[in-house]
Amino acid sequence: MLEKDIEKYLCDQIKKVGGTCEKFTSPNKRFVPDRLITLPFQPIFFVECKAPKKKPSEAQERDHQKRRDMGVHVYVIDSKESVDTLLLYRLPVEGDYAH
Repeated sequence: MLEKDIEKYLCDQIKKVGGTCEKFTSPNKRFVPDRLITLPFQPIFFVECKAPKKKPSEAQERDHQKRRDMGVHVYVIDSKESVDTLLLYRLPVEGDYAH
């Protein structure tokens, strides 16, 4: 399975639950996470997509850590199963919406 297949699956699943899965780029800054995710009634977070068993580069890890140090969630996914697990973790239980 290719990284682009996992990224497409991520976007499809996020859209199914009413969220947005935007490609994230930053001019003059490389190594930022691939996707900016917005889910209903949840904090925004980032996702880095990788091919199965692949890991982020050292520069990507540094960027991810800087964001995590600021309290921002950055997830690395490398399979459809990791997308499904992420959604189970990030989606609120019905009736558990904070306004």
